[in-house]
Amino acid sequence: MAEVRYAKAINMALDEALSEDPSVVLFGEDVAQAGGPFGVTRGLLDKHGELRVRDTPISEATIVGAAVGAAMSGLKPVVEIMFMDFVAISMDALVNQAAKARFMFGGQCTVPMVLRTPHGGGVNAGPQHSQCLEAWFAHIPGLKVVVPSNPSDANKLLKAAIADPDPVIFIENKAMYSLKGEMSETEEDVAIGKARIARSGTDVTIVSYGAAVNTALAAAKTLAQSNIEAEVIDLRSIQPWDEAAVLESLSRTHRLVILHEAVTSFGVGAEIAARMADIGFDELDAPIVRVGAPFMPVPFAKSLESQYLPNTDKVIAAVEQVLA
Repeated sequence: MAEVRYAKAINMALDEALSEDPSVVLFGEDVAQAGGPFGVTRGLLDKHGELRVRDTPISEATIVGAAVGAAMSGLKPVVEIMFMDFVAISMDALVNQAAKARFMFGGQCTVPMVLRTPHGGGVNAGPQHSQCLEAWFAHIPGLKVVVPSNPSDANKLLKAAIADPDPVIFIENKAMYSLKGEMSETEEDVAIGKARIARSGTDVTIVSYGAAVNTALAAAKTLAQSNIEAEVIDLRSIQPWDEAAVLESLSRTHRLVILHEAVTSFGVGAEIAARMADIGFDELDAPIVRVGAPFMPVPFAKSLESQYLPNTDKVIAAVEQVLA
């Protein structure tokens, strides 16, 4: 086992894909010479050359449009949108082209592309550089959405995303790039759509994804001091999402809390809650509680952002609510 930072784990996956498959190409703003705005692609230009690792103009629509065309022409592009907030500029290529191509061409054409983009707060980047917009893409048939919570999963899920024949939105939390975690060369691959039990428990299920998984684990550790054993489910991907794993956990704990950093209203948690209220109604001993950000832009000030983001205290309060 080796301890690797989240950003390095992603870099390793990109390096491996570029080395093993000549159809893989990497491009985006500052991904080549500068090594990416957060240093994730550092060293890849020197190793793989400018034909495989390329900087682009500041035009998200052009970047994603070119990726769709390249993917339909036989390449496997991995593109980076510097901040998830800027995906709005590229929505036509993603939603109307990439997501629809397989369906519109009767399965004769696929779009094997990956769009990497960081979301989330915690670095005081303000309302236009801190949003969590993953629910937009989870709503679109034809797109897959992956949100890893640790370095090992980030590495393995990115490799799975690059190998996937369909477009995958690969979301990284910018506050996690320096997070360290163990990674083993012998670990099994991670399939898109397969959740994991991050912590076993018997009293309540906490379902989460991305950086919020670590918040859930911290809350579970505190709750254990009061003899409350929370089971934490890391979804890993939210489209498709592993509803069977959530239902199985709910059948053991009979109480459900859903946590994500995105705003609560009309979010991923709402879909999970609705589905569990349908197929898991007989297992519920208390109403489902969601924990997320309030319905407002992300504040810039550090003091306000810390209050805006879901934290362990809010998760603990939700657990105590469903146990009451």
